Amino acid sequence: MAVNPLIGFQLDRAQIVTVGHDLQRPECILAERDGTLWAADARGGVMRIAADGSQRFIGQRASAQFAAAQAGDAAAMEAKYTQGTLPNGLAFAANGDILIANFGTDLLEIMTRDGVTRTLHDRIDGEPIGKVNFVLRDSRQRLWITVSTRVNPWTRAATSRVRDGYVAVLDAHGLRVVADGFAFTNEVRLDAREEWLYIVETTGPHISRMRVVEGEQGVSLGEREVFGPADLGGPPDGIAFDAFGNLWCTLVMVDQLIALTPAGDKLLLLDDGDPQAARNLVQKMAAGTATPEDMLRARGTLAPWMASVTFGGPDLQQVYLGSLMGTTIPSFRSPVAGLPMVHWGEAHP
Repeated sequence: MAVNPLIGFQLDRAQIVTVGHDLQRPECILAERDGTLWAADARGGVMRIAADGSQRFIGQRASAQFAAAQAGDAAAMEAKYTQGTLPNGLAFAANGDILIANFGTDLLEIMTRDGVTRTLHDRIDGEPIGKVNFVLRDSRQRLWITVSTRVNPWTRAATSRVRDGYVAVLDAHGLRVVADGFAFTNEVRLDAREEWLYIVETTGPHISRMRVVEGEQGVSLGEREVFGPADLGGPPDGIAFDAFGNLWCTLVMVDQLIALTPAGDKLLLLDDGDPQAARNLVQKMAAGTATPEDMLRARGTLAPWMASVTFGGPDLQQVYLGSLMGTTIPSFRSPVAGLPMVHWGEAHP
């Protein structure tokens, strides 16, 4: 049996470089084969960072044609995509457009590479969709969407263990809920064979997984089980598989980067947190008494409120860390390549 390349690996801070500058909330990062990075941006759009380091902000906007098609006026549609927008999870559509889980507007959106945006879904089963957090496209062109909560304000769910998060799927049969009752649903990933869906429960704080079941009436999910420790020692946020089968995971606010081996064992790769503030937050979250002030005090310095992990580079061994409070993207070399995402083999403009 091959030796896990992460056994004994500890990230050397001296080997960390930064990519990008003056970013705002680069929560989710997409990497393309040519070295281009796309980072979610709190100004209402994405930052495109070319392989040579040059960057360009692309703001969301509605086209006059789309406004007319929706029987509205262009100004109203423009306001819809510029006021309160907070792009969170990102994924590439098959044609290279960018799918956006918008945590500010509670919309699942699609944006062209020059910013023209339209809504894909704002309701499910006749109800507002809720706090859309993440979107993932699989090899069968299905979209897996997570909604963290329907609680308003959402911060009440984030600081306690409200379990109203859910996972939805969009396929040829439409948009529907396939699993619910999660503690602040966050990122999801499929394993290499797309046999299991791994689901981050931020206030769990753990990762669950469910077997993907194909059926005549569309895809569904099997029984839910916790993968790895039932308590990860901090709130998980972003996840990504490497080619060996390790599941890399960020613990937001305590600002640790960990990995779960294929057997579910936890490995600590980087600890950038404030020990005292992190310990206070973890204790209060377990008791359901954490406050926004407790959350704000807990942060690191490299990628404050470390939120996501992305593999890129020509060999998929370059790692990029997204964050909620950072203005740049820390990056380093991994001893193992990442698992290619579905867009990796596609040609986009």
